[in-house]
Amino acid sequence: MPGARFAPLILVGSPGIGKSYWARRLAHHLSVPTTKIDATGEPATFALVGSQRGWSSAHPGKVMKTILQERHGGPLVILDEVEKARETYSTRGSRHTLTDALLPLLERMTAASWECPFFQIKFDMSWINWVMTANSRQGLPEPLQSRCIVLDLPDLTLEQLRGFACSEGRRRGLPEPALAAVLDIFEGDAVANARLSLRMVSRMLDRAEMLAQLPMLN
Repeated sequence: MPGARFAPLILVGSPGIGKSYWARRLAHHLSVPTTKIDATGEPATFALVGSQRGWSSAHPGKVMKTILQERHGGPLVILDEVEKARETYSTRGSRHTLTDALLPLLERMTAASWECPFFQIKFDMSWINWVMTANSRQGLPEPLQSRCIVLDLPDLTLEQLRGFACSEGRRRGLPEPALAAVLDIFEGDAVANARLSLRMVSRMLDRAEMLAQLPMLN
């Protein structure tokens, strides 16, 4: 085949376990461009596919922009927190949902002759790979789940988080005393009841790195 192609994925798991990071690493190993859309932080429908020419704010979607800028027909698109996407209404009162915009792009037959609202010509979008993330299945539309492989991911264990802290600390070049201080936190009783995540451990390493760079006081 002319490029890598796999079934759309939805990664379901707690925040901060590395779902989006995994998707970016996958794009890196496939050597394909990537674009990320936050379903909660912007009108996701218009960010994904764009808006019709003739509107005062008309623009192509992020996916089309990535294809044209990178000159690559098979980017990897990351859609974060798809279960929280809200409905969007145009100034004329028409209703737009992320699911409605997504479904034609997830079906290879319809994606192969998808018409861009902005350019108003057909494009072959069937080589796009999709990785979506969600914190839970609650709120995930059934039509979306039926067209994707939904993977339920477990929370990371303390041992896994400790291993991440150790490898990431050494990658950053943290001094051994600073790294040892971070790793000692995982031995305390307070951590056993805390819901640590990769983000929290990364912030711990940021703090240790900053303290290690301060001048020593006599």
